[in-house]
Amino acid sequence: MNDQPAPDAPGKDNEKSIMDKIQQLGQTNVPQMNNESNIHCLTIVGQIEGHMQLPPQNKTTKYEHLIPQIVAIEQNPKIEGLLVILNTVGGDVEAGLAISEMLGSLSKPVVSIVLGGGHSIGVPIAVACDYAFITETATMTIHPVRLTGLVIGVPQTFEYLDKMQERVVNFVIKHSNISEEKFKELMFSKGNLTRDIGTNVVGSDAVEYGLMDEVGGVGQAIRKLNSMISERKDTQKDEMLQ
Repeated sequence: MNDQPAPDAPGKDNEKSIMDKIQQLGQTNVPQMNNESNIHCLTIVGQIEGHMQLPPQNKTTKYEHLIPQIVAIEQNPKIEGLLVILNTVGGDVEAGLAISEMLGSLSKPVVSIVLGGGHSIGVPIAVACDYAFITETATMTIHPVRLTGLVIGVPQTFEYLDKMQERVVNFVIKHSNISEEKFKELMFSKGNLTRDIGTNVVGSDAVEYGLMDEVGGVGQAIRKLNSMISERKDTQKDEMLQ
């Protein structure tokens, strides 16, 4: 008698693959962006991880993963525009500012859209882009810079915090239409947040304050990005003719 187990049926591997997809993603087919697309989508979700590694149960965006992606986007001639999707609680200030500076210095059109929330250091990232959308129900929490862990109670610590905060304030003012007075008023407002000072700004209010450019969703963001790509091409053609 042959004691060897019978080989798996031909469809077993396919069934296992489908089951893995359902378990991991809740669906059998994962839609992929067309390889011929001239737009790259960059997602910034969860907490922005900086120099300290966060616990494994935290949903994070690691800045050391984003930085080479942004460099590759700048170098790739097939990518003509970048769409940045934000749904973040914030995170490391210096990592967030590094991402913001890189997005703000790209030569290609960049459009951001805040879905759900673009809180804390997510605010500079959102406004760093050439045009910033926020959905009607999305929120942005503006509050002072905080430190966690051991803090030495000396004047130099407070001076360091103040300088770090000024970096964030100056960046936001430079890349949006909000005034310094209004931004600081929102940042230091009392009574809006239960356990902190600051303000939770909702969709249309963010546009009214000049923080974001327009209330809109994914469709509007892609249309705007395509329009900016066309304008850039026309400008380049004019420069070549001259």
